[in-house]
Amino acid sequence: MEIKQIGLAKMATFCYMIGDDSTKTCALIDPAFETQRILSEVGTAGYKVTYVINTHGHSDHSAGNASIISATGAKLLIHRADAKKLSGFSSSAFSRLLGGKGSPKPDILLKDKDVIEIGKSFLTVIHTPGHTEGGICLYSPGHIFTGDTLFVGAVGRTDLPGGSMKQLLQSIHEKIFSLPGNTRVWPGHDYGPFPYSTIDNERRTNPFTV
Repeated sequence: MEIKQIGLAKMATFCYMIGDDSTKTCALIDPAFETQRILSEVGTAGYKVTYVINTHGHSDHSAGNASIISATGAKLLIHRADAKKLSGFSSSAFSRLLGGKGSPKPDILLKDKDVIEIGKSFLTVIHTPGHTEGGICLYSPGHIFTGDTLFVGAVGRTDLPGGSMKQLLQSIHEKIFSLPGNTRVWPGHDYGPFPYSTIDNERRTNPFTV
């Protein structure tokens, strides 16, 4: 499995390309902005995008869905509890305000423990509510993509509709921190001192979770 972290200037959002070298197919996680640049990097790497996966329904993670899907024909995946956020009026309006477009409706509704196959590689869905009701993390042995659940040295905000700090911390401690300590944490935003971390490091040093 090949992982490419693509830092996007607007709102310091990260998009991730998850590529399977045997089939030259890939998934994009949270392609919010700079979609032409993202597509260019995918093309340079020699992959075909088959899935767009949103870790949750907020526009700073989904504003690029329409452009990517129009260009590639990829299927859109999101947790069932956040699906309505993608096509709601406020989400569409905010996406346009950010320079993107309203998102198409999802093709596949995810739930906890679903497995997303990307060629011979795979991601397992971990439902981690707290930032939103349908927030998810995506796990493959050695790696977890945490969206807005867990950052480097911080956690996602919980003051928006559907947020709950109690639920968020429960998700982190019971579902993320139970993974092997050397698992690399790939966050949804570049808000920390480094672009990625590990489970062990966040257990020891994250002031919001210790």
